Formats: sequence, C-alpha cells, structure tokens
Amino acid sequence: MRRWIVYGASLVVSVFFLWLALRDVPLAEVWAGIQRAEIFWILVSFAGVVGAQLTRAVRWRGLLDNRIPLGKTFHILNVMMMLNQVPLRVGELARVLLATRSGVPVVTAATSIVVERLIDIVMVVLLLAFALSRLPNVDPLVVQTAALFGVAAVAGFIVLILFARYPAFAHRLLTWIEARLPFLKRVNLVRRLEEMIDGLKPLTHLGHATHAILWTLIAWAFSLATFYAVQRSLTLVGYDMWLAGALTVPLVAFSIAIPVTVASLGPFQGAVRIGAQAFGIPAVDASTLGFLFHGVTVITYSVWGVIGLLALGVSLRDVMSAEKTETAA
Repeated sequence: MRRWIVYGASLVVSVFFLWLALRDVPLAEVWAGIQRAEIFWILVSFAGVVGAQLTRAVRWRGLLDNRIPLGKTFHILNVMMMLNQVPLRVGELARVLLATRSGVPVVTAATSIVVERLIDIVMVVLLLAFALSRLPNVDPLVVQTAALFGVAAVAGFIVLILFARYPAFAHRLLTWIEARLPFLKRVNLVRRLEEMIDGLKPLTHLGHATHAILWTLIAWAFSLATFYAVQRSLTLVGYDMWLAGALTVPLVAFSIAIPVTVASLGPFQGAVRIGAQAFGIPAVDASTLGFLFHGVTVITYSVWGVIGLLALGVSLRDVMSAEKTETAA
C-alpha cells in the first residue's frame, strides 16, 4: 500500500509540474518540433550522455581506490541512472549494493557517493553563477548574488576538506558552538560531522582530489556538449548555446533532485523552459527542447542500464529485492 501511495504521489507531482511547464504551449507544435529534429545531432547527444557516464565512472573508480574495473563501474552507474527514473530514486542504493558485490565495503561505497555529490553541488553553483553573470539585462544585484554564492561554494568546500584533514579541530569547533547554542545537540551534529569527515577523507590526498576534480570537469563538459547537440538538432539560433547550457544543465540538475516524480517528468521540462526562455527562446521551442533533452537522457539511461544488468549478471528483480531488504533492515 505504501509503495502505491508513493507511486500515486509521484504521478501527481509529475503531472502538476508538467502542467506548469506546458501552460500556453500547443502540444501539437511541440511534437512537430521533435519530428523536425536533425538526426545527426540527436546521435551526437546520445554519445554525449554516454561520454558523461563513462567519465563519471572513471571518477568513481578513483574514489574507490581502483577496487573495481572501469567496465564494471560504468555498468553499475548505468544501472543506477536507470533505476533513478523510478520514484524515490532508488538507484543510489542499488549502486552501493552492486559495489559491495565486487568486494567494496558498504561504508567506502556510500562515502564515495557523498564525495561525488559534494563536488557536483559545487560545480552546479559555479556554473549557475557564471551563467547568470553573463546573461544580458540581468539586475546587477542578481549578478553580485550569484558571484557571492559561487565564492561561498568554493570556500565552503575548502573548509570542509580542511575539517576532514584536521578532524580534531572540527570537533573542538563543534563543541564550542554547541556550548553556546545548546539546542543544536538535539540534531546530533557530532554524528553528522563524523559522516561528513568520513566522506571527504579521499579528498584530503592530493592525488585523489586532483583525479576527482579533473574528471568532474570532463564529465560536466560532456553534459554541456549533450545539451548543445540537442539545441543544434532543433536549429535554434540567435543566442549563445554554450552559455544557455551553463544555465540550463545546472537547473536540470536541481530539478531531478526532487525524489517524488516519475522519471523527473515535469520538473525536468520546467527547468529547461526556464533556462531556455532566459535567452529569449520562444515557449514552444523551449518546451520542445525540454522534451527532446529529457528523452535523450532517459532512453540512453534505460538502454545502457539494461546492458549493465546483463553485463553484471544480475536481474532487475534481484536488485529491487536487495534494495527492499536493505531498506527494511
């Protein structure tokens, strides 16, 4: 019953956001725009998604200290992305479970994901700050705020790494804060701090940090190239396509973080429409772009996710059953 409630709520959320994204947009024109897309650039966009996944697999393998072969990390990531299309985004748990089948400790697998997410959050904030600062006719206050958030994200990330490098200092600072704000003890900040420190330990080593940051930049370059190719497929003109990607792709990253949706349908299209219309793209073209970009990613994740299951020698039922058992435990 609980599962069906979640599925029903996810459908409602997706329909609501889809309605917001498509208001005043004729669906017939959106479908006609998709049909006119140039097949060459669509194929390039499919290759871009695969490239992004492959480079993220290289990054994750490094964070796992090369305990898993690259091919296996690639397949595990693809299975994760396929399962993330299901409500509640169960793919991350599947990634941990599949990694443990290859001999990686649960804590190591989980903390590597924490590191990935922290680095990606910094990248999202930096891209948004850069794109907003370059947009025409933007209020200077918005530009200054975006720049401030970008600097704060980098500074905060550096501070977190320093905490991981010098945990004793972090604990003393937390003790000092809790002594002056006693109500904070109710949320068990000590445990949260220890979890964060464990997750960031790989980045306290220069080699691991350089590897993670370098492959993060390459992976996001592939993501931007994918969006660029989708734009080219629709022959959109009159604006900076790369800058549009720097704004829209991070907005999409925020949108897919909503766990209660069906394959991020609705929030994804809304994020693309907001980003595209910021560059003067008409609503119909912006909506077409959202559906096409979403379709490319979902199809790629689904195809390569099935390939990943076959390559790993597991079934979807096995993975889902293991997830339910782990969740119940």
